[in-house]
Formats: sequence, C-alpha cells, structure tokens
Amino acid sequence: MPLEQGQTAPDFSLAGAGGETIALDGLKGGKVVLYFYPKDDTSGCTLEAQGFNALADAFAAAGATVVGVSPDSVKSHDKFRAKYGLTFPLASDEAKAMLEAYGVWVEKSMYGRKYMGVERTTMLIDGEGRIARIWPKVKVPGHAEEVLEAARALG
Repeated sequence: MPLEQGQTAPDFSLAGAGGETIALDGLKGGKVVLYFYPKDDTSGCTLEAQGFNALADAFAAAGATVVGVSPDSVKSHDKFRAKYGLTFPLASDEAKAMLEAYGVWVEKSMYGRKYMGVERTTMLIDGEGRIARIWPKVKVPGHAEEVLEAARALG
C-alpha cells in the first residue's frame, strides 16, 4: 500500500555510513528529506547525491535534514560518501524492511526482465513526523532544488 501525503511516516532505525544510527524518532522536530535511490556510485544516483550535497547548507538553513536511503551496505555507503565528499547521512537498508514500509521496494522491468528494486522517490516529512510531500519516480535534474523549495515553503 503506497504511502500518501498527510500520513504518519513509518518509524525506522537503520545503520548509516560512518557508523552512525539513523532513526526517524531522532530526527523529529525538524523537517526530514528522505530520498530513496537504487545504488551507490551509479550515474543517476551519483548526480542525485551531488545535487542534494551542493544544497546542504540551504537545506540546513531551511531546518531540513537530508537522508539518502538505499539497500547498499554501510561499507558501500562509506566509500560512496568518501569518493564524492557527501556530507549528509546515508542509511543502509539491506533487509529492505524500511524500503518496503515506505512503498519504494517495487517490481521493476528492464529489457523485458522483471526484478525487485528501489523506485527513485523522495519524501518530505514535517516536524510532526507526517509526510508533507512525495515525489515518485524522480527525474534527477533540478530535483534537489525543487525539494529545497518545498522544504522552505513548509515553514
């Protein structure tokens, strides 16, 4: 069942790059940008991460914490962050429980082959823990800027 605007965001606690634990309850009170992406160090995912990273100060000024989530391992996240100088948290959901709870672990198709994977999606969560906005099937160019504007508008 896909999540909808206005719903309470499902709670989670995941291992993160750099040995940190990233939990929704630890982020409540401020806005949270959860962006779900398929794989570390692939072209689209790298561009998306760089887009959010370039605007890190602006997101902080808007009172928003950016968190990237994929099924990659913490070790993979550590390499990805180091390679591109990423400053925001990356959460690892190798078990895919959180990805499933957020409705982004879906059946995909490429060249006629069906497989399970992450649908590139971003969710803006307000300070009360409710989903304020959802961007499904994200196209990377200009996306981070659009999310920043929504975070600023959320007040």
